[in-house]
Amino acid sequence: MINAKKPKIWYGGDYNPDQWEMPVWDEDLRLFKLAGIDVATLNVFAWANNQPDEETYDFDWLDEMMDKLHADGVGVCLATSTAAHPAWMARKYPDVLQVDFDGRKRKFGGRHNSCPNSPTYRKYASRMAEKLAERYKNHPALLIWHINNEYGGAGNCYCDNCESAFREWAKARYGTLEELNRAWNTAFWGHTFHDWEDIVLPSGLSEEWISNGRTNTNFQGISLDYMRFHSDSLLECYKLEFEAVKKHTPDVPVTTNLMGAFKKLDYHKWAKHMDVVSWDNYPRFDTPHSYTGMMHDLMRGLKDGQPFMLMEQTPSQQNWQPYNSLKRPGVMRLWSYQAVARGADTILFFQLRRSIGACEKYHGAVIEHVGHEHTRVFRECAQLGEELGKLGESLLDSRVQAKVAILFDWENWWAVEMSSGPSIALQYVDEAHKFYDALYRAGIAADVVGVEADLSRYELVVAPVMYMVKPGVADKLEKYVQAGGTFITTFFSGIVDENDLVKTGGYPGELRKLLGIWAEEIDALLPSQRNRIVVPDGAAGLKPEYECGMLCDLIHTEGAEVKAVYGDDFYAGMPALTVNKSGAGEAWYLATSPEASFLQDWLSQLCASRGIQPILPSVPEGVETTIRSKDGQDYLFVLNHNADSVTVELGGRGGADLLTGRLLEGKAELAGRDLWIVKLNA
Repeated sequence: MINAKKPKIWYGGDYNPDQWEMPVWDEDLRLFKLAGIDVATLNVFAWANNQPDEETYDFDWLDEMMDKLHADGVGVCLATSTAAHPAWMARKYPDVLQVDFDGRKRKFGGRHNSCPNSPTYRKYASRMAEKLAERYKNHPALLIWHINNEYGGAGNCYCDNCESAFREWAKARYGTLEELNRAWNTAFWGHTFHDWEDIVLPSGLSEEWISNGRTNTNFQGISLDYMRFHSDSLLECYKLEFEAVKKHTPDVPVTTNLMGAFKKLDYHKWAKHMDVVSWDNYPRFDTPHSYTGMMHDLMRGLKDGQPFMLMEQTPSQQNWQPYNSLKRPGVMRLWSYQAVARGADTILFFQLRRSIGACEKYHGAVIEHVGHEHTRVFRECAQLGEELGKLGESLLDSRVQAKVAILFDWENWWAVEMSSGPSIALQYVDEAHKFYDALYRAGIAADVVGVEADLSRYELVVAPVMYMVKPGVADKLEKYVQAGGTFITTFFSGIVDENDLVKTGGYPGELRKLLGIWAEEIDALLPSQRNRIVVPDGAAGLKPEYECGMLCDLIHTEGAEVKAVYGDDFYAGMPALTVNKSGAGEAWYLATSPEASFLQDWLSQLCASRGIQPILPSVPEGVETTIRSKDGQDYLFVLNHNADSVTVELGGRGGADLLTGRLLEGKAELAGRDLWIVKLNA
């Protein structure tokens, strides 16, 4: 359990006392008490303060703050400070500086500005982590280690150290040049390598170019492996610090803050080396609530449903978006509880006090620039802090139960969007979200998991755009369906292997037998073009036709049953939706990207036919529901994202609201931007 040393939902956030004079510290502690803050994240960007030169370490400020926080009952999430190297290091050891996509050597500046394969950076970063662990291993305020910060948040590195490391990485992966040449298909354009030293990084100087904000490549195999290598390089940096702190504090959990659907790092691989998943949630004013829900569920799914930490969110305003809207009254509280509803056991902010200078001085904080408690934001934060205190440990380590899984794979994401066709409009995360949103609107819980997950617990598994089929995955899916599972995949699936090499013999490759189809061609529609999905009369829960577009696979059946066909163009009448029976289960293929109402209607009736019921029978638009369970007790979350009140039918469920003590059953009125946490009757 994350919160073993402080058994409640932790409440607090990033605190930077090193930016302030001592009198401010004491005032902040007073305000922390008023707001109910009981955890502070310290030392995130303090490397330059802690180590003013190569030989000197100075932790006096941190000693004092650790002691002060502990005396006030505030625990510490202690960061290792390694997300930005000191200026002296860049001057003295230029190998720590990155080289950008176009081959230019960076100077000191920014953050996440270190080459992950710099021997200097790795040496001093792991040494800093160990110095901190030695010093604070017995400090009673220490709750958890926070390694670095938002890894990968700057550009990739293309320096000589990285190029040399990439060659060694490739040797370890492929063993021989013959196998590497096969995997990268280097016979194309005469790229065959005869010496490891001939291999260079894919960049603006070699294989890649940027057009319309998208990175393009001549050799997807090379670029795909560079993405893997870059993720692995940063992971190696993380592991060095992980091992350094674990050496002295083996029982203190370790995390680093992830960033939801962050493309550059394979979080499924990273999560294996994290005691606890934590992440930073920064939706825009207009981000769909279902998208935020999917990100929470994705983070929860990284460690098999284990509760996660919400490491950062803003109390109100962000500062890096084109239009930085305030969170309206009640929204911060509501979105905080959305995180709890989907598995968070902490609510932490960036930041606790606003900076007065540099690029985040207008980013929201619990303590605004005015410096006192008489602000709307502070009052809302204090209300939430009081509520979380009253909740105690009732929800801690409870789990979300789901019978539906959406497969999400980072390497597949990279490969889909590196593809030189068929359509620039194809965005992997968007296609996954379309399915998630349909389930969300139906009130059906879904886990978002990787291809290595145990699928046997799910009645329905959805794999949108499963372009890349990794070794063993097709067999795993066949066994899942044979045992009674229902599998759905879509257009542009089963095309390539893990090296982005096409599986010859007809699309969808290794999935062809399972799906009972083969795809002859793939039509890419312009944004202005549409086709139709035509559904035969009498199909339960579906309308006679729906719009579709973007991509249309032209498929033939090989045992699958046709459930819908195209309505237009030269392939009118060809299958658009099929199902193939296999053993006790079935596998569906959706050959095109449909309008949202199709997925809502189809998935609702498909779930109902398999006994997968919504959490509540019917809820108004804009109302979100989920359940967390613990020791046989269910807790129903009902969140109203609407500005106005709604009537919610609890459908035979009832119990006491943990936040107000109010007994709820039958129909009840839920205020705008408010929520219930109902401890359901047995």
